[in-house]
Amino acid sequence: MSTSQKCKATFVLPSRILEEIREAVHSGLAHSASALVREALEERLKILREEGLRREFEEAARDPDFMSDIKQTMADFERTDAETLRLASK
Repeated sequence: MSTSQKCKATFVLPSRILEEIREAVHSGLAHSASALVREALEERLKILREEGLRREFEEAARDPDFMSDIKQTMADFERTDAETLRLASK
């Protein structure tokens, strides 16, 4: 879904959270309740995506075939990497 396309949604939240949202908007800390909720959800979803990637990396690091392939790739490019570093340091 495009970020410019907006859809209405209904969620059930504790009254304490709703009151804090209202206070944040009223005091000018948040532009609107919708903006505050959207920003909070975007931030949380980013964290969840990063945690998912971290788990995938950890799983890959425990895979002997994957690690062997990585080591072989690093060995294959060792001379090229050294040459690149040498040229970059000139």
